[in-house]
Amino acid sequence: MRQRSSAIGATSSLKVWFQRFSFVLLMLAAFGILLIGKADTVMLSRLRIWAADGIGPVLYAVSSPIETARETVAEVQSYFSLKSQVEALRLENQSLKDSQQQASDLQAENAALRELLKMTPSPRVSFISAPVVADASSGFVRGVIALAGAQHGIRKGQAAMVGNGLVGRVQDVGNRVSRVMLLTDINSRLPVLIERTRDQAILAGNNSERPEVSYLSRDADVKIGDHVVTSGVGGAFPAGLPVGEIADITDGKVYVQPFADLGRLEYIRMVDYGLPGMLQEDLDIDVSTAVPILKPTAGPVQLPKLIKPVNTQPRLKPIEGATE
Repeated sequence: MRQRSSAIGATSSLKVWFQRFSFVLLMLAAFGILLIGKADTVMLSRLRIWAADGIGPVLYAVSSPIETARETVAEVQSYFSLKSQVEALRLENQSLKDSQQQASDLQAENAALRELLKMTPSPRVSFISAPVVADASSGFVRGVIALAGAQHGIRKGQAAMVGNGLVGRVQDVGNRVSRVMLLTDINSRLPVLIERTRDQAILAGNNSERPEVSYLSRDADVKIGDHVVTSGVGGAFPAGLPVGEIADITDGKVYVQPFADLGRLEYIRMVDYGLPGMLQEDLDIDVSTAVPILKPTAGPVQLPKLIKPVNTQPRLKPIEGATE
């Protein structure tokens, strides 16, 4: 009985002690739990770092080929995209070049036609403008083929001109084309006039770029740069058509540089002045001496009258009844 009472007393004492210190125990337990949670958080963080340190290189090694493959695919796609863009730009550039070439050709054609417009024939003169389609020059002749013939009104002997001067004359005429003999042809002979000194001469072709002035007066005071025009003698061409300028005087020989660029003829104008003068077939040229010899004709040759002769001798009336 006594033991039972002592046991109950001990239990009561423990219960009282527990009640007294339960709050403190709860506080200590909460604080401990907080410490454990904090310690676990630090430990987990360290574990994550350790795991990342170990797994990171592995992940990098695994992901590098994938990334490389992705970049390679992107580069290939970019290459084909750039290639298609380059091809499109190339085609566009070629189209622009073609357009530029067409514009350049049209500009050159317009320039050539404007040069033709610089020459303003008189209203009584008829003319035909035609493109040059071929070079008819060889070792012995100098000429071009123009795309205009008899059906267009072209006839033999007409003057061939460009905007800045005489080119030559029509030598042969077909139905749709004609051949023009240039001033530089060895068979070309053209009566000319030195514009400054008014000296007359014959411009003789020599198959070079600069025809020679022949039959020029010995005392003619010609200089380099003097302009040469047609004289109108012979009646084939009118006087005053621009021909060229004196470019060289060597050993008494005078050479003329034509105003027209005979090596770059694109369009020419064939002009009919309506003059019934001597044509090239009326002259038989001795090439060795360059002396023009008139062919015999059926009738007298009509030369142009430059100055009407004046009779200076007075007429004497016969004296009636005078004897000899």
